[in-house]
Amino acid sequence: METPSEALKPAEAKPAKPRPVAPTGRFALGTASSIKKRADGSAPAEVGVPRSSLMKSTSSLNASSATRRSSTGTAGKQQDNGSSAAAKKSSPTLSDGARKTKLVSAPAAGSKPAVEKKTSLVERTGADLARKPAVKASPTSTLKKVQSKTESSNGSSGSTRRVSSNASVPSPRSVTSNAARKLGTQASSAASNRRKSSTADSRDSRFMMLPQVDLKASDEVRLDSRGHRVRSLKQLRLSHALEFVYLRDNLLSSLEGIEILKGVKVLDLSFNDFKLPGFEPLGNCVVLQQLYLAGNQITSLASLPELPNLEFLSIAQNRLKSVCMARQPRLQVLAASRNKISTLKGFPHFPSLEHLRVEENPLLEMPHLEAASILLIGPTLKKFNDRDLNPNEAEVAKQYPAHTAICIRDGWEFCSPELAADSTFSFLLEQWNNKLPQGYMVNKAYVDHPFEEDPCHCHFRFTNLGGEGELVLKYQWFLGGKTPTDFVAIPGASSEVYWPKREDVGRCLKVECTPIVNGAEFSPVFAVSLPVSPGTGCPKVINLAVSGEVVEGNILSGVPEIAWCGGTPGKGVASWLRRRWNGNAVVIDGAEGMEYQLTVNDINSSLVFMYTPVTDEGVKGEPQCTMTDFVKAATPSVSNVHVLGDIVEDNIIVGKGKYFGGREGLSKIRWFREKENGEFLLVLSDSMEYTLTKEDVGRHLKFVYIPVNLEGQEGESACAITDVVKKAPPKVFNLKIVGESMEGSKISASATVTGGTEGSSRVQWYKASSSEFKNEHELEALTPSRVSKTFRIPLGAVGYYIVAKFTPVAPDGEVGEPAYATSDGLVETLPPSLNFLTVTGEFSEGQILTASYGYIGGHEGNSLYSWHLHEAEDDEGTPLSEATGLLQYCVTKEAVGKFVSFKCTPVRDDDIVGEARSFIGKDRVTPGMPTLLSLEVTGDAIEGTTMFASKRYWGGEEGDTMFRWILTNSDGTEKEIEGATSSSYTLKCNDIGFYISVLCKPVRNDGVDGSLVSTEAIGPIIPGPPTCQSLELAGSMVEGGRLTFHAVYTGGLRGSCIQEWFRLHDDGHKDKLTADECLDLDLADIDCRIELMYTPVREDGVHGLPRSVTSDTILPGEPKGVNLILPECFEDNEISPIKTYFGGKEGTGKYTWFRNKEKLDNLEFDLVAESSEVVGETLCVLLLYLIC
Repeated sequence: METPSEALKPAEAKPAKPRPVAPTGRFALGTASSIKKRADGSAPAEVGVPRSSLMKSTSSLNASSATRRSSTGTAGKQQDNGSSAAAKKSSPTLSDGARKTKLVSAPAAGSKPAVEKKTSLVERTGADLARKPAVKASPTSTLKKVQSKTESSNGSSGSTRRVSSNASVPSPRSVTSNAARKLGTQASSAASNRRKSSTADSRDSRFMMLPQVDLKASDEVRLDSRGHRVRSLKQLRLSHALEFVYLRDNLLSSLEGIEILKGVKVLDLSFNDFKLPGFEPLGNCVVLQQLYLAGNQITSLASLPELPNLEFLSIAQNRLKSVCMARQPRLQVLAASRNKISTLKGFPHFPSLEHLRVEENPLLEMPHLEAASILLIGPTLKKFNDRDLNPNEAEVAKQYPAHTAICIRDGWEFCSPELAADSTFSFLLEQWNNKLPQGYMVNKAYVDHPFEEDPCHCHFRFTNLGGEGELVLKYQWFLGGKTPTDFVAIPGASSEVYWPKREDVGRCLKVECTPIVNGAEFSPVFAVSLPVSPGTGCPKVINLAVSGEVVEGNILSGVPEIAWCGGTPGKGVASWLRRRWNGNAVVIDGAEGMEYQLTVNDINSSLVFMYTPVTDEGVKGEPQCTMTDFVKAATPSVSNVHVLGDIVEDNIIVGKGKYFGGREGLSKIRWFREKENGEFLLVLSDSMEYTLTKEDVGRHLKFVYIPVNLEGQEGESACAITDVVKKAPPKVFNLKIVGESMEGSKISASATVTGGTEGSSRVQWYKASSSEFKNEHELEALTPSRVSKTFRIPLGAVGYYIVAKFTPVAPDGEVGEPAYATSDGLVETLPPSLNFLTVTGEFSEGQILTASYGYIGGHEGNSLYSWHLHEAEDDEGTPLSEATGLLQYCVTKEAVGKFVSFKCTPVRDDDIVGEARSFIGKDRVTPGMPTLLSLEVTGDAIEGTTMFASKRYWGGEEGDTMFRWILTNSDGTEKEIEGATSSSYTLKCNDIGFYISVLCKPVRNDGVDGSLVSTEAIGPIIPGPPTCQSLELAGSMVEGGRLTFHAVYTGGLRGSCIQEWFRLHDDGHKDKLTADECLDLDLADIDCRIELMYTPVREDGVHGLPRSVTSDTILPGEPKGVNLILPECFEDNEISPIKTYFGGKEGTGKYTWFRNKEKLDNLEFDLVAESSEVVGETLCVLLLYLIC
């Protein structure tokens, strides 16, 4: 069958590159001729399942469903308690027991890669289980064929688990007596008669797809009231928190109160008494994912609102005649089996539907129902009636026109594909005829198969059957989904052609054509395309033009219109060719851009613009070209007229101009001189050059250029006026360089200057590698321009020629042309030497001396440096090894009082050594100012500790540096410690609580002192442990003497110190004597030593370490009679004197008796000793002791 696009292809259309087309080609809505051709032609073989086999399959399904089943899908004879004999077995819910297919299967292996592969409800539910613990036990788990023991509709359970219920009505399980059981049986029978949909025969689990109760969900989110005879939702305790609500096998007929379930995800309302439409309250259940309405008596779903998250909908076993409902954007599974559906009119748009079930419906008698479903749903459909899509039906669907789905939804009677094109066109014509302008009829309406980034044309043809007025067509393109639904107007797409974009691939296009007659708009007609196919990736040129006026000098621009066909736009290849009227086109060198400026060579030729589109991936399309008219010459003109040369007397100036306008002929040239009155006088014709004369000085000259082409056409003239002609400037003659070309030598420039008296002429010196002077750009400047005429040759000029540039200057400042002179030979080098040597810096201890020198004699190598110390200016000096090879020397202490010198031996880079030179300081090195580099106090701030002032002195020989120790109170008050002028100080008791620091003034040995430096105060000073610093005995070590002691105590305030006296015998025995502060020696101490044990005790009772001191051996005292008493004397009685002896151990004393009549009070010893007579009656006895 010939498609209209092929029959009506314009004859003048350019051949295009073949491109992939849809498997079934493009369908037009139809024409009279096409209908006739289709009727005459033989119909192709029908593709699909024969009707007989389809009916046979349906009857077999009916036969298999004869087994009685409960609402859960279990089969078997019911027992007395209402439970099924097979209740303990797992019950499949999607198909009969032998088949274990998933709810939504994966796409077939042969499906297009462009079709997005979506996860089935079962797989996504599994992902949700892992992602959301609260929903992981969703009723969709039954779709995974997991064995579970569920409750049957009569309330019995096949397992020992307890199902909690929030219903307030009594459970049928509470009936125990025979009467109650009988009553329950009668009630069940009455309910069965009232609701035919609840018979066991009608509850075939193959079609019901009922949910399994989620036992893992908590009671707060789950409500299970199955089989509780609930008549109204008000009987239940509904809450916002419920997510899983099971209300199967009840008596509900209204959804009043369902609005509270805003968080419900699974809602089972199967096998209730719903009849009339009334599903608007479900609009509040915005998170609802699964809705079960099977086994009711619903006749219409028109009131079912759009549920944005609904993925599963079971409406099986109702009284529906169509599935007309609101759009469900995320619905994946629709179970509508066992209804009375007989038409697809009003079939809603399900953009995510993957599984459609319509078994046991009158609709099954429709031929190619599966193909119609594919057309309505689109590429997301994966399963039909619980099986994978039939590939044959998928191929049949491709043979229908693109607008078939729109016609089906509008009520078109589905037919075989070979009749569909004419049938759908006739169907649409019936809708359009009454809305078209009077006297007009649609003859053609179709859209080309669209390809990415390739122009897509729409074709509308109207036949005038006698209408009046001019017909004008207005277009508007729309972009839809993967099926012809959800069309949205494309902004700016209002022509016959639309270029599909990359984001349009896989989506259908629609174009509306609005007829306008005499300014009145009528209802539009439309055409729908197949989904936009991906581009071939090979670009092509749709249109190629050249913009710009074809006149010499203008710029032409190539303007290609490219269809990139899915490729990434790249940079095409452009070229310009020139074609003479009698020759072939020749490529113009360098003309490879999108623009080209016409030149004189293009005159009387036409230009060819050739363009080859190239994508960014490198794919080249077919080249296209276009040709211009013949290029015309421009009117003669001249631009950029100017005069070259210095406007100075005796110079030659040249007039210049840029001619344009064909080929130049004998253009006219004129030179004029300005007169005193401002007018110009002709002085020269037909010459581009003019020599300035004395008459021109102080005048302007005008250069006039009149362009004339080869044909003699004269253009507009142009002129240029010069500056005032100046008189000739001073000039230089006989310039030469005087002097020897040797490094370091002085040379001068000698010249003769003409042109008036010479003023301050300028000389600039250069170096050159050649003796032949060419231009100044090859010279390298050695000096700035304004220097004297004499010049000392630097090292950098060695091996080069010296060039002098002499610029003459008149006294009035007029500058002449410079002249150049080159030296006779190359500049030679001198032997290495020093032209100066000096040392800078202060010759004082600690200062840095820096040596500098001037080297001449080629390039310097590793010259030798050394520093020396001299006792006298004329001695050889002692080298300073630490400063050898350095240009700097830091004066040390050893240099004080001596002279410092620096010696440099020049060495050239070729190791030639020159004569050494030395520099010696005029003055001896002076010592540095006395300075303390550091000062700190060491020692612990504890009483009795000796603190030391540690310092680092610098500045000559140190003298008597002064120290002052300072005590600082807590309030900052300072006081100097008297007598503390040494570098150490022992902390005393009176210092406790103070901070201590030291002031130090450095003093040089010559008496010069430096700045006073202080340390930080440390402390506070704390008491030391009680300590006896020294212990000494005082007193005579002789019998009868008294010993005392002197103890030096430190360690805070002194308390009651303990002193103990001991007598030490020769055998080591020790006797404790007393604890007094002194000890009187007696006879027992003779020949023994006395030990004093002293324990220091602080005021707070803290004891220190005891300290002892031992005396020498105690000597006996001089023998002495201390007392002598005579008892009463009686005649004839013997008397013995009573005496007291002192002086060691008593020996044999000597007695002398005297007699005296009077008592002798003052008896001299000598008298007594010498007297041996008895004087009177009184007896005076003199006892002389003899020490044993």
